[in-house]
Amino acid sequence: MAVTASLILLLVFAVTAFLGLPLAISIVAAALAAVSLITPPDMALFTSAQKMMASLDSFTLLAVPFFILSGVIMNSGGIAIRLVRFAQLIAGRIPGSLAQTNIAGNMLFGCISGSAIAASTSIGGVMVPMQAKEGYDRDFAAAVNIASAPTGMLIPPTTAFIIYSLVAGGTSIAALFMAGAVAGILWGLCMMVMTVVMARRRGYPVAAGVPLRDALKIVAEAIPSLLLIVIVIGGIVMGVFTAVEASGIAVVYTLLLAFVIHRTTAPRDLGFFLVETAQITGAIMLLLAASAALSFAMAFTGIPAAITAAILGISENPIMVMLIINILLLVVGCFMDVGPAILIFTPILLPIAAKVGVDPVHFGVIMVFNLAIGTITPPVGTGLFVGAAVAKVRVERAIRALGPFYLLLIGLLLLITYWPALTLSLPQWLGI
Repeated sequence: MAVTASLILLLVFAVTAFLGLPLAISIVAAALAAVSLITPPDMALFTSAQKMMASLDSFTLLAVPFFILSGVIMNSGGIAIRLVRFAQLIAGRIPGSLAQTNIAGNMLFGCISGSAIAASTSIGGVMVPMQAKEGYDRDFAAAVNIASAPTGMLIPPTTAFIIYSLVAGGTSIAALFMAGAVAGILWGLCMMVMTVVMARRRGYPVAAGVPLRDALKIVAEAIPSLLLIVIVIGGIVMGVFTAVEASGIAVVYTLLLAFVIHRTTAPRDLGFFLVETAQITGAIMLLLAASAALSFAMAFTGIPAAITAAILGISENPIMVMLIINILLLVVGCFMDVGPAILIFTPILLPIAAKVGVDPVHFGVIMVFNLAIGTITPPVGTGLFVGAAVAKVRVERAIRALGPFYLLLIGLLLLITYWPALTLSLPQWLGI
């Protein structure tokens, strides 16, 4: 039954997706077709609808629209250039200083805005032309921007871990945030090390020092934006407020930042922010509900158990099992966005990882790290195409320049996978 259901599910999903139906509709259609193998169509429809509605009845989900709204406000303007100057102050004396500034800027802006695409366009849109003007190769500048943009998907606050926590049965969001922060910072540092090596080989210049007076001004301008990270993460870790409460505080603080401190937007723009947030949230919630129907269909037809048996039938060695899971997630990430991939594959792969002794927090970091790589990997990676467009280079040239960065990220992925203490030590030390 599981094999037949799997084939029908995949066939219906592939056909509907090929016809151009929205992803959520394709998922629900595939789920209904699979459940209809066992129950009458009307019962399958009724039960699936119940599961979809129940999946959205969660207090934790309130954090998603609030963090999205906070990111939308942050993207409104004025924040990126302040963070670029601050990043330049941090990385300005390292070989390939402009490229290093791009990496540091993506790390800062990505975690504040919660979007790798926003980081790539906002920071890359400033830094890539500057690098080209200073004699940097555009392919290299594009690769640096593309490779470092996904760090914001790991460094909190990020909705990816909130969605994973919900699907994984309530895994601690605070622990996921801290473990993800370690992984995201390591990602950025690895990109910086690779950039140092390549910059020295190519003879790229090092920026001149910044006078103390200017440096103090740059720090003062950046502090209000950086405080968002401190307030949100510090409050969650110290137990002052929950992730949901932190998301509301983030919205209030970003409104204060945009309307009062930086004055980059006017109160009349709030309506546009709310509309954009509603559009993004609606898409995420529809996908979440659709994935609940799919999870029910797979559990009802025994698909997860069959997949678990198939993988463990190849090997029960934790090293081999996690290698298979990593390969699967890397392939999935090449074709699917992070949110839907987490919603669909967490119920399938988390039980397998648990059987070989992998901690749920550790697995969450592994999953998001894999899928973040997928955002900059052909053939569908949106980060790759956006980054190439920002740098005004052909995608093929950007992919060739990304080669060394891909290899380094795969190496870091294996390190994170097989050395759990690397990411789990911080949340364990903090007692979360």
